[in-house]
Amino acid sequence: MLRKQAFSTSIAACLLINAGAATAGSDEDELALVYGDRLSVSIATGHQVALRRAPAVATVITAADIAAMGAVDLDQVMESVAGIHVSRSANLYAPLYVIRGIYSQYNAQTLVLQNGVPITTALVGNKGNTWGGYPVEQIARIEILRGPGSSLYGADAYAGVINIITKSPSDTPGTQFGFHVGSFNTRDSWVQHGGALGPVALALYARVGRTDGADSVIDVDAQTRNDTLFGTHASLAPGHVSTGYDAADANVELSYQQWRLHAGYKLRDNVGTGAGIALALDPVGRDGGERITSDLCWTEPQLSSHLGAGVTASYQHYTQSIPVMLQLFPPGVHFPTGTFPDGMLGAPETWERTLRLSGFVDYSGWSDHRMRVGAGVDDINLYRSLENKNFTFLPNGVPVPAGQIVAYTGQQAFIAPQRRRIEYLYAQDEWQLGKDWALTAGLRRDHYSDFGNSTNPRLALVWDAALDVTAKLLYGRAFRAPAFTEQYGINNPVVRGNPALRPETIGTLEAAVAWQAREDVKLNLSLFRYGMNDIIRTVPNAMVGTGQTFANTGSQTGRGAELEANWEAGRAVQVSGNYSYQRSLDDATGHDAGYVPHHHLFGRVNWRLSDAWTINPQLNVVAGRARAPGDARAALANYATLDLALRRERGAQHWSVTATVLNLFNADVREPSAAPGLAIPHDLPMAPRALYLQANYQL
Repeated sequence: MLRKQAFSTSIAACLLINAGAATAGSDEDELALVYGDRLSVSIATGHQVALRRAPAVATVITAADIAAMGAVDLDQVMESVAGIHVSRSANLYAPLYVIRGIYSQYNAQTLVLQNGVPITTALVGNKGNTWGGYPVEQIARIEILRGPGSSLYGADAYAGVINIITKSPSDTPGTQFGFHVGSFNTRDSWVQHGGALGPVALALYARVGRTDGADSVIDVDAQTRNDTLFGTHASLAPGHVSTGYDAADANVELSYQQWRLHAGYKLRDNVGTGAGIALALDPVGRDGGERITSDLCWTEPQLSSHLGAGVTASYQHYTQSIPVMLQLFPPGVHFPTGTFPDGMLGAPETWERTLRLSGFVDYSGWSDHRMRVGAGVDDINLYRSLENKNFTFLPNGVPVPAGQIVAYTGQQAFIAPQRRRIEYLYAQDEWQLGKDWALTAGLRRDHYSDFGNSTNPRLALVWDAALDVTAKLLYGRAFRAPAFTEQYGINNPVVRGNPALRPETIGTLEAAVAWQAREDVKLNLSLFRYGMNDIIRTVPNAMVGTGQTFANTGSQTGRGAELEANWEAGRAVQVSGNYSYQRSLDDATGHDAGYVPHHHLFGRVNWRLSDAWTINPQLNVVAGRARAPGDARAALANYATLDLALRRERGAQHWSVTATVLNLFNADVREPSAAPGLAIPHDLPMAPRALYLQANYQL
């Protein structure tokens, strides 16, 4: 037991979890700190604390939760979290993890970490457009922070932070292999192993797979409008969206005493273009992305009785490549400058690498205080760009046929190589004001080589009002750094970059209450209000007189509430669910900011039919989605979906099997297309009913 506890503590510390001396708490809290289950969280402070006392509004999802719901991808898991709705971008049908109504085309306001390290890509500032899903078999737990996190995590921890923690050697003893097959010609297989090489603990994961993707139909697209304007008949609509891809994933983790090394590989090839890169259906073009990650961490929680420290170095290489030329508009498209008999073709590619070095010191020698000071430096280098295309632009943004494919690099491409250096310093004090009161204060300052400084504070007051009630009052500021394409995009008169951009900022005030209503009932309520400023949007390009450019313009305010409930209805039945309300207003127009549901209800029942069998129905209701300013279309229709998972657990057998039906009653689910909706007026159709079978075998 002691060896397991020491190993768990060491690994947790490397994931920004310094498991040193904890503040006084209940036996439940102490157990949570040791075993790191759903009752504890690290994302809120940088070290592991009991969830109900964490100075943030946070959610933890474990591997057991994921298995019980029969999830086949991370997107399905994220939709179950209070305050989060998974929408889609028309381009590549990339998932958008929208938190508390903060929506954008690339979802750059949500920071995604893997094992505590950002996986942000420089070009558009998100987790990567060629995401192509994330396999859930390798996930040990997911920690989600709703609200600002820049005081710890810097840029893009704006609407919230999602930390995906992969399985360690202790999570995967022995060898397992598995597969899953399902609708849309989906199939993949994987193998996972946890063990030891002498004194070194080892975890391995590898997976290959592919899917044709959902075959939903777009009835009208951007080329339909072009046909109307120019008297052509080139549109491929009605036609199917293109959402398939080939996948390969691999992860290795090595742990030795205070050291941990993690290396990962993620390949997404032949990625379909969704509803089309230019919002015109493209059944031919294919995108691709390759991500190589590694991080080396050393953590010593007890250099002395009151002092701990840690250092992490990480590397990410991300490539966006085009295996098959993207068909921006189909063959026969006509503009005033000429006709494209083979279609308007393009292939923008980028290569980037990111190096990060960070360290912290944790000191608890002062009475009732726990101090944490950290510093780091990031080097972000988009070192190569290449653009193949068969067109150029007039100054007014109208494309001109080039007659052949021409390769453009450097200053002639859509973006030239760019490099950014970030240096930061942060401090945090957790002050036990009294037996029942704790105050956490933090401040982080980031210096960017290209746009200057950003300073972001937070305050969190936590009160144990009673044995069964904990209340929190929280305030924090956060920022989103301009993405490279927003600052440095060139040679595209339709949208140009703006080197003078400043970061977007947000200030959020939150109140939360956790109530153990009965021994078998837990309730959490959180209220929030935020104000966004310097939002980066496109505006008419005043200098050129045509096209658009990025600028800091506009502001947005939002408010809402999130209610979570868990009921242990009996030894065999657990009921959980959440309801979220939000309303976001564009300050310039006083109009709803649009895109995101005002009401979101999720409910799940985990019913154990016997020692081996469980059934898990899940209801998801999305309602009240208004249009964005300038979009005259009627509001999107509400929808409700029911998913059902039937699971046979391994028990004394070697096999465990899960059968899952998504969207059992085949509801017409649509996510919003971009305002004003002229290109895809009837929005983005999501997958119809789908069936999946998962199985894994323990050797």
